[in-house]
Amino acid sequence: MGAVVITGGTDGIGRALATVYLRRGHDVLVVGRSTRKGQEFITAATDLGAGDRAHYVTADLSRIGENQRLIQAVTTAFPVVDVLVLGARYHRSTRTVTSDGFETNFALFYLSRFLLSHGLVDPLNRAENPVILNFGGAGQTGPVRWDDLQLEHRYHGVDAMGHSARLNDLLGVSFTTIHEDSPIRYVLNHPGVVVTSFAGEYDAVTAAQVAHLKQVGKTVADSVAQILPYLDPPGTGRLTAVLEGVRVPLEPSIFDHGAAARLHEVTERLLVKPRDQLEFIGRTAHPA
Repeated sequence: MGAVVITGGTDGIGRALATVYLRRGHDVLVVGRSTRKGQEFITAATDLGAGDRAHYVTADLSRIGENQRLIQAVTTAFPVVDVLVLGARYHRSTRTVTSDGFETNFALFYLSRFLLSHGLVDPLNRAENPVILNFGGAGQTGPVRWDDLQLEHRYHGVDAMGHSARLNDLLGVSFTTIHEDSPIRYVLNHPGVVVTSFAGEYDAVTAAQVAHLKQVGKTVADSVAQILPYLDPPGTGRLTAVLEGVRVPLEPSIFDHGAAARLHEVTERLLVKPRDQLEFIGRTAHPA
C-alpha cells in the first residue's frame, strides 16, 4: 500500500481525509505551515494506533523552492504514492507578492499545484490506482484573465481565489493530456461552502461574509462523504469535475484543451524566468 500526500492537511477537509486514509492503513504525509497543528495530527494518529504511519512536513508552498523540497522529500521517502490531495490555500484581501516575485494566491493556489502534480508523477505512476484530488473550480468560476494572470489590476481577494480555481481546472486538462499514457486520474473538486477555518487575512467586509458562511456551510464530514466516491477505484475517467458530490460535464468551452495548453506554456515560462538556476521537473513535458 502506497502513501497519501495532503497539502493543507492539518485542518478541515484535508485533515479529515488524512484520518480516513490512516484508518485504511496508508502512510499519510500532511503538509502545512503550523508546526502546532502538525504535531496535533501526529498525536491524534498515535491515539488511533497509527502514529508510525503519520508524517508531517512544514512548508510554505507559496515558494517555489519549498515545493521542490517537498517533491524531493516525498520521492525519497515514498516510492509509491496512491493519492495526492492539493488543498493548500490562503485568502488575502490585500495583494502581496512572494520572494519569488509571484502574487501569493497565484503562487500557493495554482503554481504549487502545478509543480506538485507534475513533480510527483513517478511515485504516482507506481500505484495501482493513483489519483490526484485538486480543489479547483469544477467549471464554476469566471474566465481566465490572460492579460493579467497575477491580478496586478483590480485585485480582490475572493476574485483571486476564484481565478486560481479556474487555472486549476485548466491544469487538470493539460495534466491528463501531457500524461496521456499514465494511469493517474485527476479529480477537480469544488466542495461548496464547508465549515473549516477559512484560513486567511480578511478585510472587515469579507470577514463578515466568512462569519455568515460558517453558519450556513456543510460539515467537513458531509463534504468528505461527497468526495471519497470519486477518489476510490475504479473512478470515472482520467479527468473528472465534481461539484458538491455531483459530477459536472466537461464542457469544451470551459475545459478547453487549447486554453489548457496555453496556460501550461505560460506557466513554464513564468517558472523559468525569475529563477533560471532552478531546475523545473516538468520542463520536458509539453502539450500535444
